Amino acid sequence: MSEQTIPESLLAKVRALLAKAEDPAATTAEAEAFTAKATELMAKYGIEQALIADSAPGDHVPTNRIIDTTAPWAGEKAKLLYWLSEAMGCQSILLGTSGVCIFGFESDLARVELLYTSLLLQMIGGLAKAPVPYRESPKAYRRSWLIGFRQEVVARVKAAEARAAAQAQAQSTAPGGRSTEMVLADRQALVKQAFTAEYPKVRRATSRYNGSGYKSGRDAGSRANIGQAGVAGGRRAIGGAL
Repeated sequence: MSEQTIPESLLAKVRALLAKAEDPAATTAEAEAFTAKATELMAKYGIEQALIADSAPGDHVPTNRIIDTTAPWAGEKAKLLYWLSEAMGCQSILLGTSGVCIFGFESDLARVELLYTSLLLQMIGGLAKAPVPYRESPKAYRRSWLIGFRQEVVARVKAAEARAAAQAQAQSTAPGGRSTEMVLADRQALVKQAFTAEYPKVRRATSRYNGSGYKSGRDAGSRANIGQAGVAGGRRAIGGAL
């Protein structure tokens, strides 16, 4: 199985699960179950690709991809992408407010972009529906909402990735008897090496806010579907009007 392309069979399963999760007729419990299964499939795919690559290390090396973000809220969109990629085994740098340069293995880059595309659409829709409290600055409220949304969905993705790694560790080892934990650690070390070679001195992204929308944003993030189709290669702009 190639690291470069997420199999259509997997994409079809993920699309079908998310369609069921988004069906108005589905109960909250059913929607959560469908979403959890879609996320689990994507996380397991990432582990599977790591184990395959470990059997032929010379054929799999980290690369990088630039994804542009557009106004409005280009900076907050970029931070969503930044932290999402970090949660999924990549390393990134913010390119001002114009986008993010992400370093990682092709399979992980594809997974990041797949998920980011979905979350961006959900973030846009959720923010548009969020009422601004009376006499509060709309800009401050909306920015705090975006931060809350981002932090919640990234925490959920981290948890899904950790569960997939733990399950793989308990069930199997890579070729040569290496543990899944060792494979993932070596993989991340290679990504960090590639990143540091290009950007030896960077600062971690931080966020501050003074609006009251943080909790509402986190609540929306807790309901977000963490997976959807839409992967493509190269430099491109992914955005939308808020």
